Amino acid sequence: MADDKSKQDNRDRSQVAGGEEYEVRHFAEQNGISIEQAEQLISRHGNNREELERAARQMKG
Repeated sequence: MADDKSKQDNRDRSQVAGGEEYEVRHFAEQNGISIEQAEQLISRHGNNREELERAARQMKG
């Protein structure tokens, strides 16, 4: 059965919700950095997931 396109939520996967602890924790785990480092990146770079992932890769090495 096909997905019902009328039952989509409004989540935006291109952004990290910096105010949501579980999102910050997931982003940190996914990118191999600490929660504190993830929070610093969000503060410095905003919540654009692509930009944050790029910054996390640079931070790691």
